Amino acid sequence: MELFEILKSAQKRIEGHAHITPIMTSRTLNQLTGADIFLKCENFQRMGAFKFRGAYNAMSRLTDNQKKHGVITHSSGNHAQAVALVGRLLGIKTVVVMPDDAPLIKRAATEAYGASVIGYDPAETSREKISQDLANRHDYTLVPPYDHIDIVAGQGTAAMELFDELNWLDMLLAPCGGGGLLSGCAVAARAMSANCRVIGIEPKSADDAAKSFHSGKLHTVTNPPTIADGTRTPSLGTVTFPLVLKYVDDMQTVSENAIMEAVKFLFYRMKLVVEPSGALGVAALLSGEVQAQGRVGIILSGGNIDGATMEMILDS
Repeated sequence: MELFEILKSAQKRIEGHAHITPIMTSRTLNQLTGADIFLKCENFQRMGAFKFRGAYNAMSRLTDNQKKHGVITHSSGNHAQAVALVGRLLGIKTVVVMPDDAPLIKRAATEAYGASVIGYDPAETSREKISQDLANRHDYTLVPPYDHIDIVAGQGTAAMELFDELNWLDMLLAPCGGGGLLSGCAVAARAMSANCRVIGIEPKSADDAAKSFHSGKLHTVTNPPTIADGTRTPSLGTVTFPLVLKYVDDMQTVSENAIMEAVKFLFYRMKLVVEPSGALGVAALLSGEVQAQGRVGIILSGGNIDGATMEMILDS
């Protein structure tokens, strides 16, 4: 099946389960950038991030036998919460491998949705190894955070909704961790607004995808020291890397200060609570790393930020 057809199937599958999130604008942001900016507010998605889309799409397609045995995943927070919530909705046991330094608000929400959380020290072992070992031992089905076509397709529905409402854009900015959201949105853009330039945004200190994109060879970064915890994935995946190379037009990076300034702008000027990973596109425009042109869409990927981190950013 053609990739865009897979996205359209995902859109039908999640209809009535995922929220159609609002698109917001700001005259101040338009004036600062010299363009018309449209923010797709996935911070208002169920469990607070776009990850619900991919998790629901993937888990609703499991066989009865797979659902019976349960699923496992590894995540620093948003995908963990999404899998846990979808598991509760569909009656599927969920186990989540989560680093010990994951934001407390994300771990608490994951447990509140009913998942069993297994912590680990990222300096000592990898989450992928732990989850695969447990999957083999207990016959769980692994629902990866980004490197699966059903996950990619589900995440791409965020951009599909954007184009459904706006018809066309000159540019689309999406944050990039493992590349699930970025590649899915890029596939949607190619099909629905062919002249739209798609740019992925990463923190400078977690620039594995940018290096991979510009070199054509897969780069890895281990436990990058960025406030944007959703982008701490070690690398693009075997599914997402080829899609990023084929459908994405450029990759750019932003500083930690630019990320915090974007979170503050969204909070003070637009009254939006957006986590650092979700503010990367706005950071790229406000810092000048990307020059906005015409009609620009930005995916605000999530709003799951704990009080202590937000307080630190607002006081900085």
